[in-house]
Amino acid sequence: MNLLQEQENDNKFANDGLLKGVCDIHLHCRPDSRERSVDEYGFMKDAMAAGYRAVMFKSNDFSCHDRAYLIRQALPSAECFGSFCMNRVYGDRVNVFAAQKAVKTSGGLCRCIWMPTLDAAYQYQSEGRKEKGIPVLDDNGQVLPEVVKVMEICAESDIIFATGHSSPDESITLVRKAHEVGVKRIVVTHANSSIWTMTTNQIKQCIDLGAYIEYCYLPCLWGAGTKMPQYQRQSIEDFTAFVRINPARSFISTDLGQAVMPHPIEGMRDCILKLQAIGVSQSDIDLLVRSNPAWLIGLDK
Repeated sequence: MNLLQEQENDNKFANDGLLKGVCDIHLHCRPDSRERSVDEYGFMKDAMAAGYRAVMFKSNDFSCHDRAYLIRQALPSAECFGSFCMNRVYGDRVNVFAAQKAVKTSGGLCRCIWMPTLDAAYQYQSEGRKEKGIPVLDDNGQVLPEVVKVMEICAESDIIFATGHSSPDESITLVRKAHEVGVKRIVVTHANSSIWTMTTNQIKQCIDLGAYIEYCYLPCLWGAGTKMPQYQRQSIEDFTAFVRINPARSFISTDLGQAVMPHPIEGMRDCILKLQAIGVSQSDIDLLVRSNPAWLIGLDK
């Protein structure tokens, strides 16, 4: 037994049958510009010990596909991937050149380009900020040319185009255009969360246009009595109502990694247990946390 195997056996997440085959494709780790509960390398070791199939890291400010390449050098069997957010560190507009370089980075591990998140125009507007965030639509409600070019890059590379922190209405417009452009892996980001929450009709519109819908477990963990009390907690009943809309075109991510929130693996485990307890079928759970996210990041052709 080598040192790595000994460390895996000592890991508190080791051999958790509940988590075998899980793919979490939206979580936040160090290094980052915000405090996080764990670093990417340490998380990957924990995930592998727990039986995860794959992970895709997300940073609002930095690329992580290049770091995924290095993690794989240290952990050769690690199925870890990175993604890329179009925020202000790359300029005040969606940056096509940055997207081109992301998909050409060694290893081909950038599997998602997110539209602006924390710096999105809708986010700034919702927060009442005086500055203008990064737009995705023009004043006439049309998708901006640079956004269309990023969609084309995602289509050509066959990776995810994700709506980021766009508004529900903006997301529908983005999904429609991405479908026209030929993107196969379109994701509507955290459609159950906070200011991005969609109606059932909006979700169905996006699915009809070819999108997959992401539901994050984080809203079930924040709220009154937690260290993120500024948000309203989502009940497991409401969360389940979302995931039952169309499991075949949906997936669950934790969106965890905040320093004041549970470890992402603990969050994923809690999510699965709660879904089982409320009566979601095992086949639907498998779609939501295993099959669909695996296909989205290109593991299953």
